[in-house]
Amino acid sequence: MKQDFTSVQNIYIICGKTDMRKGIDGLAALIQDSFKLDPYSDSIFLFSGTSKDRYKCLFVF
Repeated sequence: MKQDFTSVQNIYIICGKTDMRKGIDGLAALIQDSFKLDPYSDSIFLFSGTSKDRYKCLFVF
């Protein structure tokens, strides 16, 4: 089954400074612990770093 970004239910933009050294597991834990959201739901999570010129996207399917 192929899934793309057009079928996503929610898009969350995580405001503030995110440590961009975190990997997928660290970002998923941040979503669960800080925001009480399910990182495995049909959602996209966008994170920005300190300099605001780099972004990370977490999309689990």
